[in-house]
Amino acid sequence: MALLELKGLTVKYGDLTIVDGVSFALEPKQWLMIVGPNGAGKSTIVSAVSGGTPFTGEALFDGRDIRSYRPHELAKKLGVLTQNHSVGYSFTVGEVVKLGRYAYSHGIFGTTGDDDARMIDSALEETGMAAQREQSVLTLSGGELQRAFLAQLLAQDPELMILDEPTNHLDLIYQKQVFGLIKQWIERTGRAVVSVVHDLSLARAFGTHALLLDHGRTVAFGPTDDVLTSENLDSVYGMDVRGWMEQMLGQWREAR
Repeated sequence: MALLELKGLTVKYGDLTIVDGVSFALEPKQWLMIVGPNGAGKSTIVSAVSGGTPFTGEALFDGRDIRSYRPHELAKKLGVLTQNHSVGYSFTVGEVVKLGRYAYSHGIFGTTGDDDARMIDSALEETGMAAQREQSVLTLSGGELQRAFLAQLLAQDPELMILDEPTNHLDLIYQKQVFGLIKQWIERTGRAVVSVVHDLSLARAFGTHALLLDHGRTVAFGPTDDVLTSENLDSVYGMDVRGWMEQMLGQWREAR
């Protein structure tokens, strides 16, 4: 049985169709990259699956309608990392990460058990945020804040991660670290990830599967190499994508 399955998922705002009949199935140990130009509907799919946007069609998690889960049930199954985080509270990094264990506690004031403490410590170490544990999130850079919320997601330990541009604000070193960390998490846990990405190189390097969208519709879905072909990409982006990538790489070769 697929871990996550969409059947004809459609999102409309009035008469405007943002996502038009998207279907795919995601199995454990897979990393699906959702790619496409701005306005293709990538983030809207993430919002629909995570409960932030109404939709028609079906979204099934473990064969069950995702809308039938209670919030605390779904929090143990599915974790979401968005592009931007607006914080207006002076929680420490450690407190933010601890919130990832909320679904396993007896309330926001519940005590932290040994398993919770272990998951929190591990998440802080893995994301390179252990040194900032007692630091207010209000003092963090954009990249540090993103890593703090990624640590919260790791502490949550869901069966499926949904990541909307997870490295959007990160320096190159942390882009490499975060994608490597997520890959290791999949290998270690046997779970699955859905990522919205703009960087086609990252999609090709790390994705086992890809969903290519254009104006809310599926252009191609399947193994990454079968989806991110020159023919598919050129038709969606309206340019010679491979030629452009090779040109960019060529600059580095010439600079040696």
